[in-house]
Amino acid sequence: MPAEPSVSKVYADVNNNKPKSWWDYETVQVQWQNPEHYEIIKKLGRGKYSEVFQGVNLEDHSKIVIKVLKPVKKKKIKREIKILQNLNNGPFIIRLLAIVKDPLSKTPSLISEHVNNVDFRTLYPTLSDYDIRFYMYDLLTALDFCHSQGIMHRDVKPHNVMIDPIEKKLRLIDWGLAEFYHPGTEYNVRVASRYFKGPELLVDYRYYDYSLDLWSFGAMLASIIFKKEPFFHGKSNTDQLVQIVRVLGTDELNTYLERYNIQLGPEYEDLGIYSKRPWFRFSNTNNQHLVNNEVIDLFENLLRYDHNERLTAREAINHQWFDLVRNDKPKTEI
Repeated sequence: MPAEPSVSKVYADVNNNKPKSWWDYETVQVQWQNPEHYEIIKKLGRGKYSEVFQGVNLEDHSKIVIKVLKPVKKKKIKREIKILQNLNNGPFIIRLLAIVKDPLSKTPSLISEHVNNVDFRTLYPTLSDYDIRFYMYDLLTALDFCHSQGIMHRDVKPHNVMIDPIEKKLRLIDWGLAEFYHPGTEYNVRVASRYFKGPELLVDYRYYDYSLDLWSFGAMLASIIFKKEPFFHGKSNTDQLVQIVRVLGTDELNTYLERYNIQLGPEYEDLGIYSKRPWFRFSNTNNQHLVNNEVIDLFENLLRYDHNERLTAREAINHQWFDLVRNDKPKTEI
C-alpha cells in the first residue's frame, strides 16, 4: 500500500497562483556580473556544495560574502539563484547582491551581504531568555515569509542562521537545499542535516511540506533552551529516529505511521518501546532559568510526529512565548 498523500495546511496554492516564471527555475536566465569587482579576503568555511569566503566589493569597499559553488548539476544552481532572487527583499533573509563566474574555471559564485556572525557554539550559551525569544521571533518571521512565497528552506539549523549580536541582526542563509512547494509532489527525503531532520524524512515520507522547517526550528530551539547541543543526537539517520522516539514515545509514532499508511523500513525492526517523556524532565540547574510553561507549550506544538499537527510559522510567531518581544518589534516585521 502506498503512503497517504498530504497537503500543507497553509500556503498550499501559492505557486499555482503565481506565473510559471516564479517557480520554473530551469528556465532562469542568469545575469552574470563582472567578477573583477570582488576580491576574496579569507576563507570562512566549507560545506558539501560550496566554499565560503569573506570578500570585499572593490567599488565601495564594503564587506561581502562569496559562496563559490562546487561542481553540481546546473539545475541545482539555478534553483538556488531563482529562490534567492524571489526572496531577495524578505525579512531576515540573506540578500543576494550579484552572481559572477570565474573566467577561467567557469565556476559560479554567489555574492551576498556580510553578517558579522558569532559562531553559535560561542553565542548561544551567552544569550538571555529575552535574546533567545528576540532572535527566534526573527527566524520564524523569515520562515513565514519564505513559506508565504511558496518556498521550503529544508536545511534550518544553527549553522545557517547568522547572528550579529552587536547589531542584533539575524539572517537565514544557505538556500541550496530550498525547494518550491507544489501540493501532491513527492520530494527527496535526503535533505536537512541529521540532527534537524523531521520524522517524515527519517521514515521516508515524501509528501512533506513547509512544516518540515518547523520541526527543524523546534529542534534548534530545544537545543538552545535545554543547553543540549544538538537536542536529538543520532549517530546515524536510523538512530536519529530512535533519539526522537525516546522523547516523543512509540505510541505516538505508531499513530502517525498508521494515519499516513507509512511502512517502516527493516532497519527499524529493533526500535524498542518508549513512553513519551514530559518536556520538564529536560530541565536542570544549568537551564532552568530558560524553561517555563510557555516554552514547553511551544515544544509540545512544534515537535510532533504528524507534520499537520505542528504549528505553522505564523501560528508560532503568535504564540504566547513571544509576547515578551512582540511589543518591542517594529510593526513592519510583524
